Amino acid sequence: MKITLNRIAFATCLALGATAAQANDNFVGLTWGQTDNNIQKSNALNANLGNPKLDKVIDGEGTWGIRAGQKTADARYYATYENVSDSHNGYKLRQQNLLGSYDMFVPLGSNNTKLFGGVTAGLVKLEQESRGFSRDSDIGFAAGLQAGILQELNSNTSIEAGYRYMRTNASTEMAPHGEGKAGSLDLHSSSQLYLGANFAF
Repeated sequence: MKITLNRIAFATCLALGATAAQANDNFVGLTWGQTDNNIQKSNALNANLGNPKLDKVIDGEGTWGIRAGQKTADARYYATYENVSDSHNGYKLRQQNLLGSYDMFVPLGSNNTKLFGGVTAGLVKLEQESRGFSRDSDIGFAAGLQAGILQELNSNTSIEAGYRYMRTNASTEMAPHGEGKAGSLDLHSSSQLYLGANFAF
Protein backbone atom coordinates (compact mmCIF):
# COMPACT_ATOMS: atom_id res chain seq x y z
CA MET A 1 0.00 0.00 0.00
CA LYS A 2 2.76 2.45 0.99
CA ILE A 3 4.75 1.66 -2.18
CA THR A 4 1.69 2.28 -4.36
CA LEU A 5 0.95 5.60 -2.64
CA ASN A 6 4.55 6.72 -3.03
CA ARG A 7 4.63 5.82 -6.74
CA ILE A 8 1.42 7.70 -7.49
CA ALA A 9 2.61 10.71 -5.48
CA PHE A 10 5.94 10.70 -7.36
CA ALA A 11 4.19 10.45 -10.74
CA THR A 12 1.92 13.34 -9.78
CA CYS A 13 4.90 15.53 -8.83
CA LEU A 14 6.57 14.82 -12.18
CA ALA A 15 3.39 15.65 -14.08
CA LEU A 16 2.88 18.87 -12.12
CA GLY A 17 6.44 19.94 -12.77
CA ALA A 18 6.19 19.24 -16.48
CA THR A 19 2.97 21.25 -16.82
CA ALA A 20 4.14 24.21 -14.73
CA ALA A 21 6.50 25.39 -17.48
CA GLN A 22 3.66 25.85 -19.98
CA ALA A 23 0.79 26.88 -17.67
CA ASN A 24 -0.85 30.12 -18.78
CA ASP A 25 -4.12 30.57 -16.86
CA ASN A 26 -4.60 30.72 -13.12
CA PHE A 27 -7.95 29.59 -11.77
CA VAL A 28 -9.87 29.15 -8.53
CA GLY A 29 -12.92 26.99 -8.00
CA LEU A 30 -15.58 25.60 -5.71
CA THR A 31 -16.85 22.03 -5.52
CA TRP A 32 -19.81 20.32 -3.90
CA GLY A 33 -20.38 16.58 -3.88
CA GLN A 34 -21.20 13.41 -2.03
CA THR A 35 -18.48 11.40 -0.32
CA ASP A 36 -18.76 7.63 0.18
CA ASN A 37 -16.27 6.13 2.60
CA ASN A 38 -15.15 2.60 3.36
CA ILE A 39 -14.33 2.63 7.08
CA GLN A 40 -12.98 -0.58 8.60
CA LYS A 41 -13.16 -1.22 12.36
CA SER A 42 -10.85 -3.31 14.48
CA ASN A 43 -12.14 -6.50 16.10
CA ALA A 44 -11.50 -4.95 19.51
CA LEU A 45 -13.66 -1.92 18.65
CA ASN A 46 -16.54 -4.13 17.54
CA ALA A 47 -16.26 -6.27 20.68
CA ASN A 48 -15.96 -3.38 23.16
CA LEU A 49 -18.60 -1.09 21.64
CA GLY A 50 -21.05 -3.63 20.27
CA ASN A 51 -20.22 -3.30 16.56
CA PRO A 52 -20.92 0.46 16.24
CA LYS A 53 -22.14 1.72 12.85
CA LEU A 54 -19.16 4.02 12.32
CA ASP A 55 -19.08 3.27 8.61
CA LYS A 56 -22.38 5.21 8.31
CA VAL A 57 -21.24 8.45 9.98
CA ILE A 58 -19.67 10.20 6.98
CA ASP A 59 -20.79 7.84 4.25
CA GLY A 60 -22.99 9.47 1.61
CA GLU A 61 -22.53 12.94 3.11
CA GLY A 62 -22.22 16.32 1.39
CA THR A 63 -18.69 17.59 0.92
CA TRP A 64 -17.55 21.11 0.02
CA GLY A 65 -14.18 22.05 -1.38
CA ILE A 66 -12.09 24.95 -2.66
CA ARG A 67 -9.31 24.71 -5.22
CA ALA A 68 -6.70 26.79 -6.99
CA GLY A 69 -4.34 26.00 -9.83
CA GLN A 70 -3.19 26.62 -13.37
CA LYS A 71 -4.31 25.25 -16.72
CA THR A 72 -3.34 25.10 -20.37
CA ALA A 73 -5.42 24.06 -23.35
CA ASP A 74 -4.31 20.44 -22.78
CA ALA A 75 -4.04 19.97 -19.01
CA ARG A 76 -4.34 21.48 -15.54
CA TYR A 77 -2.87 21.06 -12.09
CA TYR A 78 -4.41 22.28 -8.85
CA ALA A 79 -4.54 22.03 -5.07
CA THR A 80 -7.81 21.26 -3.30
CA TYR A 81 -9.04 21.49 0.29
CA GLU A 82 -12.18 19.52 1.20
CA ASN A 83 -14.20 19.03 4.37
CA VAL A 84 -16.92 16.56 5.33
CA SER A 85 -18.32 15.88 8.82
CA ASP A 86 -21.46 14.46 10.38
CA SER A 87 -22.93 12.61 13.36
CA HIS A 88 -24.80 9.30 13.47
CA ASN A 89 -26.15 7.49 16.56
CA GLY A 90 -24.04 9.64 18.87
CA TYR A 91 -20.80 9.18 16.90
CA LYS A 92 -19.14 12.10 15.09
CA LEU A 93 -16.38 11.97 12.49
CA ARG A 94 -14.70 14.58 10.33
CA GLN A 95 -12.59 14.09 7.20
CA GLN A 96 -10.39 16.81 5.71
CA ASN A 97 -8.46 16.40 2.46
CA LEU A 98 -5.51 18.44 1.21
CA LEU A 99 -4.78 17.20 -2.30
CA GLY A 100 -2.69 17.92 -5.36
CA SER A 101 -4.16 16.83 -8.71
CA TYR A 102 -3.18 16.69 -12.37
CA ASP A 103 -5.69 16.26 -15.24
CA MET A 104 -5.32 15.90 -18.99
CA PHE A 105 -8.06 17.20 -21.32
CA VAL A 106 -9.59 15.48 -24.34
CA PRO A 107 -11.84 17.75 -26.50
CA LEU A 108 -15.32 16.34 -27.03
CA GLY A 109 -16.90 17.70 -30.20
CA SER A 110 -15.72 21.28 -29.69
CA ASN A 111 -13.00 22.90 -27.64
CA ASN A 112 -15.65 24.16 -25.20
CA THR A 113 -16.52 20.65 -23.97
CA LYS A 114 -13.74 18.41 -22.67
CA LEU A 115 -13.33 15.09 -20.97
CA PHE A 116 -10.67 15.01 -18.27
CA GLY A 117 -8.83 12.33 -16.36
CA GLY A 118 -5.90 12.37 -14.00
CA VAL A 119 -4.23 11.48 -10.74
CA THR A 120 -4.45 12.82 -7.20
CA ALA A 121 -2.16 12.52 -4.17
CA GLY A 122 -2.11 14.25 -0.80
CA LEU A 123 -3.03 14.10 2.85
CA VAL A 124 -6.21 13.07 4.64
CA LYS A 125 -6.99 13.99 8.25
CA LEU A 126 -9.52 11.77 10.04
CA GLU A 127 -10.93 13.10 13.32
CA GLN A 128 -13.04 11.28 15.89
CA GLU A 129 -15.12 13.82 17.88
CA SER A 130 -17.83 11.64 19.42
CA ARG A 131 -19.48 12.77 22.67
CA GLY A 132 -18.34 10.68 25.63
CA PHE A 133 -15.06 9.73 23.96
CA SER A 134 -11.61 11.29 24.00
CA ARG A 135 -11.01 13.18 20.78
CA ASP A 136 -8.45 11.67 18.47
CA SER A 137 -7.13 12.38 14.98
CA ASP A 138 -4.65 11.06 12.46
CA ILE A 139 -3.14 12.34 9.21
CA GLY A 140 -2.59 9.75 6.52
CA PHE A 141 -1.65 9.62 2.86
CA ALA A 142 -4.09 9.42 -0.03
CA ALA A 143 -3.68 8.58 -3.70
CA GLY A 144 -6.20 8.04 -6.43
CA LEU A 145 -7.69 8.79 -9.83
CA GLN A 146 -10.42 11.08 -11.15
CA ALA A 147 -12.34 11.60 -14.38
CA GLY A 148 -15.19 13.75 -15.61
CA ILE A 149 -16.49 16.27 -18.11
CA LEU A 150 -15.85 20.03 -18.23
CA GLN A 151 -17.89 22.66 -20.04
CA GLU A 152 -16.40 26.11 -20.70
CA LEU A 153 -19.11 28.77 -20.49
CA ASN A 154 -16.80 31.58 -21.59
CA SER A 155 -13.08 32.40 -21.51
CA ASN A 156 -13.12 32.83 -17.72
CA THR A 157 -15.77 30.42 -16.40
CA SER A 158 -16.30 26.67 -16.61
CA ILE A 159 -18.41 24.05 -14.87
CA GLU A 160 -17.68 20.36 -14.44
CA ALA A 161 -18.94 17.06 -13.11
CA GLY A 162 -16.53 14.40 -11.94
CA TYR A 163 -15.82 11.26 -9.97
CA ARG A 164 -12.73 10.55 -7.83
CA TYR A 165 -11.59 7.42 -6.02
CA MET A 166 -8.77 7.40 -3.45
CA ARG A 167 -7.09 4.86 -1.23
CA THR A 168 -6.00 6.17 2.16
CA ASN A 169 -4.28 4.96 5.32
CA ALA A 170 -5.72 7.43 7.86
CA SER A 171 -6.92 5.90 11.13
CA THR A 172 -8.08 7.00 14.55
CA GLU A 173 -8.81 5.49 17.95
CA MET A 174 -11.81 5.48 20.26
CA ALA A 175 -11.48 5.60 24.05
CA PRO A 176 -14.42 6.37 26.37
CA HIS A 177 -13.64 9.13 28.89
CA GLY A 178 -11.79 7.69 31.86
CA GLU A 179 -11.23 4.33 30.19
CA GLY A 180 -8.61 2.71 28.00
CA LYS A 181 -8.57 2.35 24.24
CA ALA A 182 -11.65 0.54 22.93
CA GLY A 183 -10.30 0.00 19.43
CA SER A 184 -9.46 1.74 16.17
CA LEU A 185 -11.05 2.55 12.83
CA ASP A 186 -9.35 2.93 9.45
CA LEU A 187 -10.40 5.02 6.47
CA HIS A 188 -9.62 2.44 3.79
CA SER A 189 -10.95 4.28 0.73
CA SER A 190 -12.91 7.38 -0.18
CA SER A 191 -14.87 8.19 -3.34
CA GLN A 192 -16.75 11.28 -4.42
CA LEU A 193 -19.20 12.40 -7.08
CA TYR A 194 -19.04 16.17 -7.41
CA LEU A 195 -20.00 19.28 -9.30
CA GLY A 196 -17.61 22.21 -9.64
CA ALA A 197 -17.32 25.74 -10.94
CA ASN A 198 -13.99 27.29 -11.97
CA PHE A 199 -13.05 30.92 -12.53
CA ALA A 200 -9.92 31.84 -14.50
CA PHE A 201 -7.98 35.09 -14.08
